[in-house]
Amino acid sequence: MSLPSPTPDQPPAVPVLRLLGLGSEQSDHEAQMHAGHLAHVRTIWPFALAAQGIASAVLLGAALGDVASNGAPVGIVVAIAALLLPSLAVYAVLAASRPRGWPPHVRTRCLVASATVTAAALLWLLWASTRLPISPVQLGCFVGLAGAIGMTSIALHPVRAATLGFGAGLVLMLALLSDSVLPALVALAFLVCLAVATARLARLDGLAVQRRVSAAREGSLAVKMIAEFEGHGTGWFWEADRQGRITYLSAKVAAALAPHYREPIGCLLTDVFRMDSASPGTERTLAFHISSRTSFADYTVCATGSADGAEPDRWWSISGRPVIDDLGRFQGFIGSGSDLTEKRKSDAEITRLALFDGLTGLANRQRMRQSLDKTLQPQGGVLRPASLFLMDLDRFKAVNDTLGHQAGDALLKQVAQRLERGVGAVGLVGRLGGDEFKVLLPAIDHRDTLTTLARELIASLSQPYFIAGATVTIGCSIGIAIAPQHGDNAEELVRNADLALYAAKADGRGVHRFFSEEMLSGAKSRKALEDDMRTALAEGGFHLHYQPVVSTATEAITGYEALLRWQHPVRGRISPADFIPVAEECGLIEALGEWVLRTACDAAARWPRAVRVAVNVSPIQFANPAFPAIVTSALARSGLPASRLELEITEGVFLDESGATDAMFRSLKALGVRLALDDFGTGYSSLGYLRTAPFDKIKIDQSFVRGAAQPGNRNAAIIRAIVTLADTLDMETTAEGVEIQDEIELVRALGCSHIQGFVYGAGIADADVVTQLGGAVQAAPVGHKVSRAPRTKMLRSARLAVGRTQGDVRIRNISASGAMIDGVAIDDEAVGLDVLIELVENQMFAARVAWAQDGKAGLHFAESFNLDRLQQPQPGRIARRAT
Repeated sequence: MSLPSPTPDQPPAVPVLRLLGLGSEQSDHEAQMHAGHLAHVRTIWPFALAAQGIASAVLLGAALGDVASNGAPVGIVVAIAALLLPSLAVYAVLAASRPRGWPPHVRTRCLVASATVTAAALLWLLWASTRLPISPVQLGCFVGLAGAIGMTSIALHPVRAATLGFGAGLVLMLALLSDSVLPALVALAFLVCLAVATARLARLDGLAVQRRVSAAREGSLAVKMIAEFEGHGTGWFWEADRQGRITYLSAKVAAALAPHYREPIGCLLTDVFRMDSASPGTERTLAFHISSRTSFADYTVCATGSADGAEPDRWWSISGRPVIDDLGRFQGFIGSGSDLTEKRKSDAEITRLALFDGLTGLANRQRMRQSLDKTLQPQGGVLRPASLFLMDLDRFKAVNDTLGHQAGDALLKQVAQRLERGVGAVGLVGRLGGDEFKVLLPAIDHRDTLTTLARELIASLSQPYFIAGATVTIGCSIGIAIAPQHGDNAEELVRNADLALYAAKADGRGVHRFFSEEMLSGAKSRKALEDDMRTALAEGGFHLHYQPVVSTATEAITGYEALLRWQHPVRGRISPADFIPVAEECGLIEALGEWVLRTACDAAARWPRAVRVAVNVSPIQFANPAFPAIVTSALARSGLPASRLELEITEGVFLDESGATDAMFRSLKALGVRLALDDFGTGYSSLGYLRTAPFDKIKIDQSFVRGAAQPGNRNAAIIRAIVTLADTLDMETTAEGVEIQDEIELVRALGCSHIQGFVYGAGIADADVVTQLGGAVQAAPVGHKVSRAPRTKMLRSARLAVGRTQGDVRIRNISASGAMIDGVAIDDEAVGLDVLIELVENQMFAARVAWAQDGKAGLHFAESFNLDRLQQPQPGRIARRAT
């Protein structure tokens, strides 16, 4: 029969025979329990056997002494044999090596059988002692046998079934010896009580086994988990006694402490670990908590043997609490810890990434800002001097474009090394990003010292670099601001150093500049100009003028270039050269360029003749992927045919040649618009991009046109070469900046297909374009007819000789080829007259009158005159004038 499920107060639901150790189906823990009980019996049984032997010997002696009256004690001898032989068998079963290998339930059964026989024999001998004559001997026998019964029952008590068998033997023998039924019934009642008590004790034994098994299993699991946690996790455990001496420490921590403590067990906790004073929450020490017996948590510690100046090998977080027993007595400390080494390394790496540049190892923007803020903090109410260098590498982008970004990164590393060597311990070097660097120089404000350092750094960075098997040369520009005179806070000092850097770049790069108030005024002026531009764009303050483009073959106007004009309400007319760069810097150029494009298309669509309109395109506009869509929208809204729109693009779009550049050209040509290369020869000229870029026209910059008609000037040869190249590539050419009428014939002779410049007029308004196109087909040139060398205005006295007649005149302006004079009475008939003029003291130069009008005349020198000779002093003339 099975029992209900056990509870903490109820025996386990197992068969009674198993609980008594008689069943063969026993768990390992039950078998161990019964084996332990048998071991207890084995330990006590020799004493029970001795008691049985003594009692048997006394009884046998008394029986032999009473032989005369009662005959030979054969029955007693048999009973003694029945007593001692099972008892010896029990000891053999319990103690002999071979039977000890039997299962516990087999040995228990043997013990129960022997106990039953032994009990029956002991009771029969006790009964036999009552037959002896009443005497002290009889009493001795009775006491001895009663003692043997008691000792045997005590020895059998650990084995519940043997106790029950012993009781059953007594009851059975009593029933056989008694003449009456009553004693047997009383004994049987006691046997039943013994059976019930034994069963309950057996159940309690089973419950105890179950609890021990559960506890052992939980303990084993806990030990395994702790071992696993200690062995493979970052956590560990420790224990200390009442004096704070370590009594337990996880093996891995003990191994980590081995270089400092061969055996930390027994050492004071405060001698083994020291706290990290830099960690937060370290106001109270370990020694305080140990002495005050208070808990602590998450203290960062390392081995006390670690040198204070060196970074310890290992760091741990340690926590602990006092242990109090049931009586409230302090027993020591118990606690845990975890390894912080990797976390601290990770935190250090995070800090490094947060404060240092990943490529060069220099301080990054954040760390430089922190250092600058700290340096500028007043000490004792006094601002400390400091200087700030902002540095920008010149021509670095060309390295990236030609050698690739890996070469650029290698170059930046070498630049960082040179900067650190150049600055040394006097300052902090940082990289802000890209090719921008910053140097903070605390306690240095002497301009001569800063100038020397800046020049040394520029010279060092300008030395050749060897990158990817190639020699690379770059430059550096530096802007310098000094605290506190240039700013007493980080924002102001950085702004002013940036303005100084801007000035250094504007002055040709490769130089350094100190901040000045004029730079700030210029920046404020640019900011005001930017604000006014935004207002003008929103309120219609800009307008367009159109300059004609004339065919050299037919002298007909073939198109106009749209020129942006701005009449400022306060400043007056502002040149595009002043506001276009500002628009590109502040991001207005795209909105401004789109307005120009749409306005020009709208105007050209209304012109009475189908001439083209040219619109300048900024590199920033060209880089916008949406630019083709903007062009399409402008053409569609105005109704202007795409073939009448010409987009003028500068060479700046090729600085970052990529697939996007080629794709933009394809998209624009797919629209049907014309493309012109503007200002050819003035930028980063390369004949390579002419092979692929689909230009329809090349515009020759005016710097090549001016002076081309003068003798000895090489510009004409350059123009001819450009025209030849364009003709070969089936492109038109436009000569820009033609101002003198005699240059028209030169440009035509050189092969240019179009002319643009003041010779055919400046830019005009849209209404004037409509009037002009409605008039004559051919354009009429205006302005000077003959080219002349640049003239220098002056007011100087000179002698003029006409034949044998001499007189004084005044020179108003002069050039290498001629001069304009006044103060002489010469009429139109004198044109072509040969004269002599004193340009240098006592030296006369031959000339011819080119024109004469209203007391003024123009002279053409027979030979070119060196204007530098006019700078020589003329003491004789000065003296003569003084008299």
